[in-house]
Amino acid sequence: MSELQHPESRGFERVADLYERARPEYPGEALDWITERLDLRSGRIVLDLGAGTGKLTRGLLRTGAGVSAVEPGDAMRAELERALPGVQALRGSAEHIPLPEASVDAIAVGQAFHWFRFDEAIPELHRVLRSRGSVALVWNARDQESPLQREINELLAGFIPAGRAVVGDSARRLAESPLFGPIEERRFQFVQNLDAEGLVNRLASTSFVAASTRAKQAEFGRQLRELAARYGGVVEFPYVTDVYISRAA
Repeated sequence: MSELQHPESRGFERVADLYERARPEYPGEALDWITERLDLRSGRIVLDLGAGTGKLTRGLLRTGAGVSAVEPGDAMRAELERALPGVQALRGSAEHIPLPEASVDAIAVGQAFHWFRFDEAIPELHRVLRSRGSVALVWNARDQESPLQREINELLAGFIPAGRAVVGDSARRLAESPLFGPIEERRFQFVQNLDAEGLVNRLASTSFVAASTRAKQAEFGRQLRELAARYGGVVEFPYVTDVYISRAA
């Protein structure tokens, strides 16, 4: 998360423990591509910006690179520190990164770039990167081609606020900046198997659901349990993982 340009994103702080339990990590193929393109290895330093509970941090640690995590939400950062006690976890945001100039070789941003205030954040990303350092933006998104996800969209319609952050539009803001070069894109797919409670928890960890009333959440949970029952009690919850990589100009 960032120092939040959209009030709905504060909902994550209400469900930090649920976010940690219910959200998947990133698929190995996507992490392999990020590792290769960002040249992550021993001796290199990568910043996990908007680190949340550390879902992306775990994959970055496996590369052998040194990892610094920056997260503004106290509850989310506490979950990261519990899960990954050896990681440097700092309170900060994309608009105010608590690191010196030219101090990291790469930056990775998982599920967070669309929350940033771009006019402030993009220069900050450039400031902390060393010469020709790279940025990877990555999102695990629900696969909208799936019949299950289309049914879930109908149930979610009453929760989604006007003017909410749009993931797909945000990566182009990096490409439009003179501080960064052209963007490389790759898409990966994976499935998370969820029982009824897992499905409820996964959707309850969504920012705009977490920010809604308890009554709305309870009714939504009831509808999701009915949906899971129609699918035999366990659903294959499909994702697409979109990765965008750009090098500092």
